[in-house]
Amino acid sequence: MKTVRAVVASLKRSEDSWLRSFARTMLLFLGLLFWGAAAALAFSGVFVILMYKNYRCFLQDSFLPLPGWLAIVAAFVLLPTGILAISISVKNSRYRQGVLMYLLLLLLCLETSSALLAKIYSTRMSSELKSTMGHLFSHYSGPYFENPGSRAVDKIQRKLQCCGVQKYTDWLSPSTVSWHLPTEKACTPENCCKEKYSHCRDDKCHLEHLFQEGCLRKLEDQMHFVMLCLFWCCIVLGVLELLAGFSNGILMKHQPFQDFRILDSTVFS
Repeated sequence: MKTVRAVVASLKRSEDSWLRSFARTMLLFLGLLFWGAAAALAFSGVFVILMYKNYRCFLQDSFLPLPGWLAIVAAFVLLPTGILAISISVKNSRYRQGVLMYLLLLLLCLETSSALLAKIYSTRMSSELKSTMGHLFSHYSGPYFENPGSRAVDKIQRKLQCCGVQKYTDWLSPSTVSWHLPTEKACTPENCCKEKYSHCRDDKCHLEHLFQEGCLRKLEDQMHFVMLCLFWCCIVLGVLELLAGFSNGILMKHQPFQDFRILDSTVFS
């Protein structure tokens, strides 16, 4: 009977030792991974903020950069989290293990909020862009007037290499666009011209000279891509942080509360 108990105890010690070794290896690997992930998360957040800054005239929601700022904050929190994970994999400490758990919980909250906001804004964006862009394009007054809306139209057509809202024919319809001036003889604004035909000025449209794709679709695709990158970056990081929390929990389970011996009654006797 004693032999059986000894074998069981030996197997249990061996299993515990394997689990601790696995947890330490996982924390070391995840700690190193967190540093690289922090850079990816920060870049995703910066792209969201820059996208809003570049095209704010077409975006009604002023809270659109919020998921980007949350991602940047989470990226900064990831740096000390990675350091803690690596240090715990080398030497256990109840204080560091507890701080790591709090940081992982904070990161999960930040990344979940950022992912949800990115998903919500990504679905709402199409209708908002369509109405705002249609209004600005229909009130385009040409490049010769100090009009913020017209400057925004010129900027987006030049930057995205697009023409019109849906397609270049939007500029040919007087019912939707009334931009022509007495001195303006071109069928589309000059920024609809391709680079090699940058000064195409004519009463007739030569399709090979123009960007034919509309700006709405191009801007939607660009913003959906940026939001999708941020969303999946947060989701993947959340899974990795759950693994880090699980590994840290294994080490905490096998680490006695020696740091709290001050509460022992013998200390005060």
